[in-house]
Amino acid sequence: MQTVKFSKVDPTEFFKITRHRVNQYFKKNNIAKTGNYKIYIKSFVMLSAYLVPYILMLSGVISGWWTLLAYVVMGLGTAGVGLCIMHDANHGTFSKHKIVNRLMGYTLNMIGGSSFTWKVQHNILHHSFTNIYELDEDIDDKVLLRLSPHGKKRWYHRFQHIYAWALYGLATVSWILIKDFKQLVHYNRKGITKDTGFNPVAETIALILTKILYIALIIVVPAIVAAKWYIILLGFLILHVVAGFFITVIFQLAHVVEGADHHHFQKEHELDNTWALHQLSTTANFSNKNRVLTWLIGGLNYQIEHHLFPNISHIHYPEISKIVKKTAQECGLKYNEFVSIFGAMRSHARMLKQIGVA
Repeated sequence: MQTVKFSKVDPTEFFKITRHRVNQYFKKNNIAKTGNYKIYIKSFVMLSAYLVPYILMLSGVISGWWTLLAYVVMGLGTAGVGLCIMHDANHGTFSKHKIVNRLMGYTLNMIGGSSFTWKVQHNILHHSFTNIYELDEDIDDKVLLRLSPHGKKRWYHRFQHIYAWALYGLATVSWILIKDFKQLVHYNRKGITKDTGFNPVAETIALILTKILYIALIIVVPAIVAAKWYIILLGFLILHVVAGFFITVIFQLAHVVEGADHHHFQKEHELDNTWALHQLSTTANFSNKNRVLTWLIGGLNYQIEHHLFPNISHIHYPEISKIVKKTAQECGLKYNEFVSIFGAMRSHARMLKQIGVA
């Protein structure tokens, strides 16, 4: 696996101080870094939003064109499961019990994704090499989108700040039908699957079977018992437009915004920053005072804290963010944040426009 070298020198000792203060916070308050009853309540709500409409369709309570409304709610539930449950679980922070984390991590498979490919892309590549072009797959060149100033520029990218929002609604459709397969083939070929302790053949079989099961349950079965096939296909598309838009926008606002640094991978190249300072400079927060939004999106508006402490559950981010921000200010370091989600979205649009013409 390709990698880069981060500097080991931090004259400010930012992360050393921050980590000590964060650890003291948990020790003083005698609380675990993993989730507690709050995350279980949230999980019940999000899973209900996903499963209840589906059960109502199969039981005949909802049928015909009304199934489209059910798919809308399922789309919101899909986003909720992705942002609030599987994210913590696949980071190992949902619970202190590994078996619970593993089971809840599979909720990603339940909504059509792959917990294995996601953990490789997100936990290993994205968190290790945030905003480093050619290593962080999140900012790879996409169909019609240039998300890094180091990416390949096309003439149509000058308009991407306009059409990107529509493409975000198609992100999870592409993810479950194409992206997971392409990633697994790539990881198998590069030896990443084996290097991370997994069997390429077993993972390939598991991926194919879970995709077949997902399509059967979300499309085939409802088409048999709830509505005409074309209504169900439309509903499936609506589900993923809703889920894809919310999930993609939330993650884009963390790194493809003004103020977040971008880098280009070079062999034998050592970055000027330590890993922690790199995370701080390439990541941004938004709407940190909006408790409702924080609850709905699994604390992912606290991306700085998440990137510095991926081993801590999102339910603790609001409190530890006070420590991180204060320490950054004491060390004279920038702490990227936007007051509101709309401000972050405007910044994202400006960044897309800038990248599209630069």
